[in-house]
Amino acid sequence: MSIEIVPNTPASDPLNHETRGSKVLPADPSQTLPWPETAVKPIQVRWRYAISIPLIHLLACLAFVPYFFSWTGVALSILGLYVFGTLGINIGYHRMLTHRGLNAPKWFEHTLALLGVCTMQDTPACWVAMHRIHHQHSDHQPDPHSPLVTFFWGHFGWLMFENRDFTNVKDYQRFTRDLLKDPFYMKLERHQNWLKVYIAVALLFPVAGFLIGWLMSGNVWGGVQFGSSLLVWGVFVRTVLNWHITWSVNSVTHIWGYRNYETKDNSRNNWIIGLLANGEGWHNNHHADQRAAAHGHKWWEFDVSWITIRAFEKMGLVWDVVRPQAWGDTPRKKAR
Repeated sequence: MSIEIVPNTPASDPLNHETRGSKVLPADPSQTLPWPETAVKPIQVRWRYAISIPLIHLLACLAFVPYFFSWTGVALSILGLYVFGTLGINIGYHRMLTHRGLNAPKWFEHTLALLGVCTMQDTPACWVAMHRIHHQHSDHQPDPHSPLVTFFWGHFGWLMFENRDFTNVKDYQRFTRDLLKDPFYMKLERHQNWLKVYIAVALLFPVAGFLIGWLMSGNVWGGVQFGSSLLVWGVFVRTVLNWHITWSVNSVTHIWGYRNYETKDNSRNNWIIGLLANGEGWHNNHHADQRAAAHGHKWWEFDVSWITIRAFEKMGLVWDVVRPQAWGDTPRKKAR
């Protein structure tokens, strides 16, 4: 499969995330939008999502069966929210790859990207393209997931239907030229390699659990039970929680919360999502200063993702970290 990168055009500037439109929308969630104008018509279901999302939710429901419970599985699920969600999505996919709010050596950047892949939220390039389009048209046409269509649409309904901007890599590569120049990201696009990564990592949980359970219990069935608990909690439950945390940033934080800034959208800062999503819920701050690697602009807006970035910065793993303009000093202070 050979994919050619399209030439640069003003409309596809990957780092031009300013919301289109001259009118500042009032912070009023009662406004409504039609389906995105880029939605394929007649409506076409994205079966890979329409099947996989309900299936993973159904498998996660096994957590309510006592046989599949273990405290180790619960602990792995919680740890996975940080490792795959905070490191992979918040820092890797979002603040680094989408907005270029920090830089890192390629090996570390790729590691964070692979952690993001393990949330089953599509390839880095597809995720980045979607999010850049969202910022260019936030709560205006053709924002792919504005909850001003409906809450369900903004939360995950948009994933269920084909959008001509995301049908395949040839559609969304114009928004991610900077990413797809790297062969690593192109390789993830080919032959469903990104999904193979997710499956391979997911299988490590039951395999390791089986071996540990077998050794600890002295019998095969003890290994099967322990391995099953790690699969259900460490993979299925954790994946569903990662999904809904990310989806809530798209939906909840464009409806409920407070605003520090007047922006051309309905973005809000939401305390619940701010804490659950380790800083991603300070969404109005983010829309006001999109490249900033810190989303909590007030001292009390707790941002675990930013604390992690600062730790990486002190270790020399990241640099050129973009601070919020609201913090004063130089508007685009870079750390060395």
